Amino acid sequence: MLTLAIIGRPNVGKSTFFNRLARKQLAIVDDRPGVTRDWRESPARLLDRDIRIIDTAGLEERFDDSIQGRMRKQTEAALALADVILFVIDGREGVTSLDEHFAHWLRRQNKPTLLLVNKCENDAQHDAMMANAYTLNLGDPIAISGAHGLGLDTLYMRLTPFWPGQEQDTEEFHDTLRWNDDDLDALEGKDDFDLTAIIKQDDTKPIRVAIVGRPNAGKSTLMNALLGEDRVMTGPEAGLTRDAIAADWDWHGRKFRLVDTAGLRKKGKINDPIEKMAVDDSMRAIRLSQIVILVVDATQLMEKQDLQIAAHVIAEGRALIIAVNKWDIVNDRTEQLSEFRYQLETSLAQVRNVPFVTLSALRETNLDKLMQAALTTYTLWNKRVSTGKLNRWLEGKYSAYPPPLVNGRPNRMRYMTQINIRPPTFALWLSHPKELPETYQRYLLNALREDYDLHGIPVRLLKKKKKNPFAN
Repeated sequence: MLTLAIIGRPNVGKSTFFNRLARKQLAIVDDRPGVTRDWRESPARLLDRDIRIIDTAGLEERFDDSIQGRMRKQTEAALALADVILFVIDGREGVTSLDEHFAHWLRRQNKPTLLLVNKCENDAQHDAMMANAYTLNLGDPIAISGAHGLGLDTLYMRLTPFWPGQEQDTEEFHDTLRWNDDDLDALEGKDDFDLTAIIKQDDTKPIRVAIVGRPNAGKSTLMNALLGEDRVMTGPEAGLTRDAIAADWDWHGRKFRLVDTAGLRKKGKINDPIEKMAVDDSMRAIRLSQIVILVVDATQLMEKQDLQIAAHVIAEGRALIIAVNKWDIVNDRTEQLSEFRYQLETSLAQVRNVPFVTLSALRETNLDKLMQAALTTYTLWNKRVSTGKLNRWLEGKYSAYPPPLVNGRPNRMRYMTQINIRPPTFALWLSHPKELPETYQRYLLNALREDYDLHGIPVRLLKKKKKNPFAN
C-alpha cells in the first residue's frame, strides 16, 4: 500500500487535507497554527485506490528541545516511513521564505515529492498562485482544496508511477450485537444458544488498546515505553498530546493497536476549543477500544477525575486496567497501596476487583505485568457461558432467594441466556420485569461475577417479559 506523508509549514491546511483523504474528521483542525504536534496515520482511499496517509506537525526551523523542536523530530520520523511526500503550501499567501527553505531541504531527502498548492478555490487567482509555486523547483504544482476536495483527480494521475499492487485493507471494528425485541423473543425457551456461531473472534486482528488519563499522568511516556521508540512527544508540559495517536505493536506474538490520547480534565475547566476537540477525540478512542488502560499518578492516586474516567469506561462496556504510574518515586508504598485499594472498593463499587498494576513508564518497569493483566481481562471480557448452565444456576439462585412478590404473586424467573460478549451481556425472562428491584438485579450480577469468574469487567443484564401463550 502506498504511504503518503503530508508536510508543510504551520497552518497551510495539512490536517484538513488529511481528513478529506481519510473521509473522516480524524485530525483536529483549527485556524491557529501548531495544532498538530505528533504525526498521525490512517488508511484512506483516493478514488479507487487504498492508500495510507500520515499527517505531520508544521515544519519549524527549530533544532532544540522546545516543543517546536520536538515537533520537527516527529515530522522527520514520519518522513522515513513515507513512499511519497506531499509538500503543501498556502496558495493564498503565496511562497514564503520558510516554504523555500523546506523545499530546498526536501530536495535533499531523495524521496519522490509532489507540490500541492492548497486553498485554490478562487478561479480568478488560480493562475497567479500556480505561477508562484514554480519557483520552488519541485516540478509542476497541483492545485487542490482540502476543504472542498478539489484536485484529487490530478493528484491521482500524478501518483500513477508509484502505485504498487495492493490488496483491499479495511479497519472496521465491530464487537457489539444489536438485538431488537423480536430477536430476543426468538431465543426464549431454547435449550441452548450458540453465541459462537454469531460472534466470531478473530485472533489475527489487533486488540485495540486506548491509553487514557488526566494530563501529565505519563500516558505518552507509557506508549513510548511499550513501543520501544519515541513515537509520541513527551515532556513536563501538560497537554502536549492533542490528537489520538495510534500505533501497531506486537507483544509476544499477539498484535495490538495502541492509541495515546489527550489528557482528560473536568468539563468546567475546558475553555479552549482545541482542548475540547482533543477531549472529544479521546472519548471516541474509548468507544472504539477493546481494552482501556487508565494511567494514574502514584503520587496523587485516584482523584475525582480519575474515578469519573473509570466510571465512563465501565459505562461504555470496555475492559478496564489501571496503571499506577511513577511508582518508583513513591516513598511509603505499603500505605499508598492500601489507600489505593480502599479507593477502588468504595468508589468503583459497580465493578469489583478492577485489575491494577504499579509501574514506572519512565524506567520501563512492570510493563510485561501490565500487558499480561490486560490480556487476562480481555479473555474474561470475551467469556461465554452456556445456556444450560445459566438456567440451572438461575434455578438455584431463585430457590435460595426469590424476588419480592408482585400483587401477592411470585415474580417468576423463567429463562436466561447470554446474548453478547464484550462485555458479557445476559437476557432474563420473568413475569414482571419492571417490578424487579435494583437490589435483586445487583444480587444476580454479583452472583454471576462470583460463580463464573467475571471479576473486574462490566456485566450487563437485560430484562424481558415472559410471553403469555393465552393472551390472544
